[in-house]
Amino acid sequence: MILKNKRLEVMKTVEKSVDDYVKNYLIPVEEIWQPTDLLPNLQSDNYMEELTQMREEAKELPYDFWVVLVGDMVTEEALPTYESWLMDMEGVDQHGRDGWSKWIRQWTGEENRHGDTLNKYLYLCGRVNMREIEITTHHLINDGFDIGTGRDPYKNFVYTSFQELATNISHKRVGQLARKKNNKMLAKMCKLISGDEMRHHLAYREFVKTILEYDPSEMILAFEDMMKKKIVMPAQFLRESGEGLASAFENFSNAAQRLGVYTTFDYIDIMEKLNSYWEIDKLNSLTDEAERARDYLMKLPDRMRRIANRIAVPQDQTQFKWVENNGIV
Repeated sequence: MILKNKRLEVMKTVEKSVDDYVKNYLIPVEEIWQPTDLLPNLQSDNYMEELTQMREEAKELPYDFWVVLVGDMVTEEALPTYESWLMDMEGVDQHGRDGWSKWIRQWTGEENRHGDTLNKYLYLCGRVNMREIEITTHHLINDGFDIGTGRDPYKNFVYTSFQELATNISHKRVGQLARKKNNKMLAKMCKLISGDEMRHHLAYREFVKTILEYDPSEMILAFEDMMKKKIVMPAQFLRESGEGLASAFENFSNAAQRLGVYTTFDYIDIMEKLNSYWEIDKLNSLTDEAERARDYLMKLPDRMRRIANRIAVPQDQTQFKWVENNGIV
């Protein structure tokens, strides 16, 4: 009970600055880009020319690329799960509409545009089986997820700090691959989405940095706990029609690694970045347990890197229903 009360006290203290976080890290609705800004304008007279060009450019992209893009899109489309999870954190009062619920709603509003954009692109490009993708999305929302945080805000903020940077990397690299194939429309979409993810990452890592000022030992222990469990991706239960829970995620992840979109080494790099930004090596007045946790966190990246160097990424492509029978090689 004392531990819970301490967290709630810290959450209320940090909450006083939420309006500043909204101002610094989110963009007003009337000013930010919207999906239709990036897609063919179906109200224009030359919309067929734009669609034709879009579909021709899409033909240049390889099989693994489509697997990764679909997986990224489905992950973004499962946003209802993520909002409901964050709204359930200790210290968040969605009924009283406190500062934290304000942040989560406005963060959700920005994130929601990502799935809308990629969904419309995939539908219009004609290179994927949209019905199969829609079934996967439906399953992912039905199945929910368990990221190992419980209702603990400290653990949730570690997760979001990590995950937002991971999605920034993934979307950015997908955009770079699209640009190399002269697909400027998709490249621009992914660049803008990755920019949003970076802003969100910067906000969440700031939440943790602030909490470290008030409750360093418990924050470090929460960080250690999440690293021991490993940061699982939001789409951990990804599956296709007729398949069991989590049947598709590993194959999707392997495709991302083959493309170099998101790899084990990126995961390790994110850990090092968070260790450095939060300056955990410089924290004072830690409990003995937290000191041991800090030692673990400081040594973990090198240990994981040694393991990663010995693991080979599977090179065999998996046939996904999302992109079958479209002549994609």
